[in-house]
Amino acid sequence: MSSPTSTTTLPSFVFETTRSIVSEAGACARLGQIMRDLGATRVMVVTDPGVRKFGLLDVGLDSLTAAGLEPLVFDGVVADPPAEVVEAAAAEARAQGIDGVVGLGGGSSMDVAKLVAFLAATPVGLETIYGVGNARGRRLPLVQVPTTAGTGSEVTPISIVTTGAAEKKGVVSGLLLPDVALLDADLTLGLPRHVTAATGVDAMVHAIEAYTSAHKKNPLSDVLAREALRLLGGAIHRVCGDGRDRAARADMMLGALLAGQAFANAPVAAVHALAYPLGGHFHVPHGLSNSLVLPHVLRFNLENEAAARAYGELAPIVFPGIDRSGGDRAVSARFADALGGLTADLGLETRLSQVGVGHNHLPLLAEDAMKQTRLLINNPRSVTLDDARAIYEAAL
Repeated sequence: MSSPTSTTTLPSFVFETTRSIVSEAGACARLGQIMRDLGATRVMVVTDPGVRKFGLLDVGLDSLTAAGLEPLVFDGVVADPPAEVVEAAAAEARAQGIDGVVGLGGGSSMDVAKLVAFLAATPVGLETIYGVGNARGRRLPLVQVPTTAGTGSEVTPISIVTTGAAEKKGVVSGLLLPDVALLDADLTLGLPRHVTAATGVDAMVHAIEAYTSAHKKNPLSDVLAREALRLLGGAIHRVCGDGRDRAARADMMLGALLAGQAFANAPVAAVHALAYPLGGHFHVPHGLSNSLVLPHVLRFNLENEAAARAYGELAPIVFPGIDRSGGDRAVSARFADALGGLTADLGLETRLSQVGVGHNHLPLLAEDAMKQTRLLINNPRSVTLDDARAIYEAAL
């Protein structure tokens, strides 16, 4: 008897992620034991001044000390970290004989921690590893502890560095995937509403762009993106209304992690490419930069049939009551409008003019966005210089 012939072609793909994920309230108290289990004895904790000021380091440092480890804090991380900060942290790690690294903070701290863990073990020039697959060698044991629910950096092989005056470059390598991602929702309970909203929308962007990525879109990333959007869409209003809602905080953290896993394997695209220059030139926080251009990039992408179909599939996950009549493009257009309305409801700025951007800045922004070729190739619709300028114009 002959076996049935399949009419479905399964895509070929590779999926990589962080080896171990620990998700529980108060999990930061286990940090010392986790680092000991990884063989570390002298640990650098990479963070920023705000995290230290608000006492978010205390539980982790106490745990490291109780485990007999020697913690050294590097708190010089700033938003959109410049190469000089990365190099300074790595130099200190080498000088102090560090043999394990913890990134504790937002995406910038975790991105710097990844590079410190690599550069402290493989002392090459930072400028030699920009791009995809150029970081080769070894890295120190690495644990990531996010204090925001947005970037997903705890499960991505990517670090973003600001070079020169404003340009952002990425280091992409499987070596940057941490050994452990430690999710402790208690660390996010004091986040201001504006930060909660912006980082939450950032995570939603990751899931949306992964689901529509022109390269490396795969079934695992699709499943993760949909579940991320279900969690994030269901929790973001709750958590912005009550920042002490632990269940909502936990949903946001898990949603951000799942979105990070999705886009780490099905890369983000034009939303991020157009957002980066806003951070570089105007120091707009990354999540807010994404939210400002998100609906306008989606409307641009609607000309692509596959993108319109995918947006139509995601729309009811985020907005269960959305009108599904009229076909994919009609539903997708409503999805873009609803996302713009969501950012306004959450109290975020919705126009570039609100963050200091004027018409005279648009040519520079468009030129810089076009340099993000690593991201633009993933967009479902090709973006030209004129297209980038028009999207910024629509967002102004």
